[in-house]
Amino acid sequence: MARYADLRRWSIELSPAERALRERFDATYAAGRSPVMRAVERSVCGCDYGATSWTTVNEAQRIGDVLALAPGLRLLEIGGGSGWPALYLAKTSGCDVFLIDLPIGGLRIAAQRAIADDLTGAFWVAVADGGNLPFSASAFDAVSHSDVLCCLPRKRAVLTECRRVIRSGGRMVFSVISVASNLAPAAYVRAVTNGPEFVEAEADYPTLLGETGWTMLERHDLTQPYAASCRRQLSADAAHRDALTSLLSAAAFAERQASWQAKLACLEEGLLRRELFVSGA
Repeated sequence: MARYADLRRWSIELSPAERALRERFDATYAAGRSPVMRAVERSVCGCDYGATSWTTVNEAQRIGDVLALAPGLRLLEIGGGSGWPALYLAKTSGCDVFLIDLPIGGLRIAAQRAIADDLTGAFWVAVADGGNLPFSASAFDAVSHSDVLCCLPRKRAVLTECRRVIRSGGRMVFSVISVASNLAPAAYVRAVTNGPEFVEAEADYPTLLGETGWTMLERHDLTQPYAASCRRQLSADAAHRDALTSLLSAAAFAERQASWQAKLACLEEGLLRRELFVSGA
């Protein structure tokens, strides 16, 4: 079966905050190719794709099982980045996989990894906005995204587009970080400050799913596994302090550690949560 990467560009209008976020992700993907970053990633998530989500290998296997991926089925990954977990899902199931994202640097890395992995199914990447997908209706059998909606301001638009491009009976699985409900003002500010850049949402995710045409099938709390990943992140960073300092600078390393510690504190205090949603079309 044909295996190739197709890098295409669509006209995309981004806010200054979105452009800045895209540039930071591009820098993260570039740094993620270094041996020390791959070593840290293996310690935290069990993979070495240059991941920017908190999806572990066990979680990726769970996603593949829920989506019932198999050869001939088409998977769309929103915010595909450098290929985790979409390429892993394609490799283990034989499905065809389409990755879309805005930072082109991550997609280039994903294309190289797909070729190196010698995927048995077809593979495409596209520079595209999840809220304005360049695909026809009912084009996919399954959709996934890992810790992506919490990094996007137009959450409703993304969910609407995902619903449009999936076939009837298809499933979408996604993980997302969100602010806990009913927080005092000071606690809310801490959660937003230490969560992903666009962690705030106009409604909770069950509501957003219902309003965009999805049927929520399952909802799983991943907050404690996320906290455990943060602890592994802190430990792995400390174990590779010298190499990370050489790669990032001493100041950046200290800021990185402080960020993980602040996130972990918010999780332990119940200010932030991470969940997995399974939805049907």
